[in-house]
Amino acid sequence: MAHYDFASDNVAGAMPEVLEALARFNGGFEGGYGGDGVSRRAAELIRGLLDADAEVRFVASGTAANALALAALAPPHEGVLCHQHAHVATDENGAPGFFGSGLALLSLPGASGRIEPAALEEALARSDEPHWPSPAALSITQATEYGAVYSSASLTRLAAPAKAAGLGLHLDGARLANAVAAGFDPKSLARLGFDLAVIGGTKAGSTPTEALVILNPAQRPALSRRFGARLKHGGQLISKARFLAAPWIGMLETGAWASRAAHANAMAQKLAALMPFSLTHAVEANGVFVQMDEARLEALKARGWFVYRFIDGSVRFMCSWSTSLERVEALGEALREIA
Repeated sequence: MAHYDFASDNVAGAMPEVLEALARFNGGFEGGYGGDGVSRRAAELIRGLLDADAEVRFVASGTAANALALAALAPPHEGVLCHQHAHVATDENGAPGFFGSGLALLSLPGASGRIEPAALEEALARSDEPHWPSPAALSITQATEYGAVYSSASLTRLAAPAKAAGLGLHLDGARLANAVAAGFDPKSLARLGFDLAVIGGTKAGSTPTEALVILNPAQRPALSRRFGARLKHGGQLISKARFLAAPWIGMLETGAWASRAAHANAMAQKLAALMPFSLTHAVEANGVFVQMDEARLEALKARGWFVYRFIDGSVRFMCSWSTSLERVEALGEALREIA
């Protein structure tokens, strides 16, 4: 029997709070394309989470959300600075460039997926030339692809020089719930000057839904103007939008969005404590990354446990809202057997 429990945090089903909300808002008739009361209520809750004025749209794909956001921030002849291992750079198959009619991704180094401030400063200091794309935006992932969590102070060291240079700011928050559960304050995003934020629902434990948020839209009229048309053009203006919005009511009214992420983080800590292999990154969110040779990885798979070798060569184990202590202990036993 194949066990996919730890392959990703998107292999689990939807949390009970999401299913309850979907059932609650399934009856009757509502307007379409986001003009319904369910979408308005969900948007209010996200504005409360961020403590900011915001225009909130709900889309079905994190890749589409990121690509639409970056296309709104950078014209085709310019680029977006991002970590070299960011999801937009390694796992979205050119979608930002496709949605952005050719915009470039300009990669930056940094340990555990965090952008190195000195590398950002160097990129910002590069002269404008017609022969290469200059940066128009900075994309930051929170939590990072390696489960690292930026503090508000560390984000400031990136956001402040980027804003001073006139760049737009984008947040890929596919695992923002895990960062929040680890202590990050989502209210700092507006204060730091982020323009567009993708707030992750799918990996947090929802059915597929991501919140695409324009922060303080009155200050960004060019960004919010005709954004609905941008969504339609990108195939993400969903007619029955209440079914993308309702999960957020279930997750945010109950606090489950963050509390269940805290459970996932705790299970990752437990797995790390049982791990007989060396960690390659500190466990700050819900991922555990270890050094493991190919023979032992294949031996683990032969016992039915499917996990990935990640882009830095480490082996990745992801915990989700539904990861149980019993499954963590069972995996720990399998790991001891192959070690």
